[in-house]
Amino acid sequence: MKLSLLVASLLVCCSAVAQPHGDQERAEDIKRHRAMARAHEAHAKCLESKESEKNCLEKLAKDCKGLGIGKYCGLRHQH
Repeated sequence: MKLSLLVASLLVCCSAVAQPHGDQERAEDIKRHRAMARAHEAHAKCLESKESEKNCLEKLAKDCKGLGIGKYCGLRHQH
């Protein structure tokens, strides 16, 4: 029973994602992606400056608040 509810939830979620965006939503997406790109570039520059990874991640989390999934704007890669 729980599995079927999960599958149904995923189908509803995915169908909502598949819907085309209107002009306003598209403009907001573009603005959000540019803000994320600025935050990620600032993070790279922070790391280049030899600042501690902890401090750089704290700044990234602050810069990305409300922009992407997770506290680092979706920046996930292997370490």
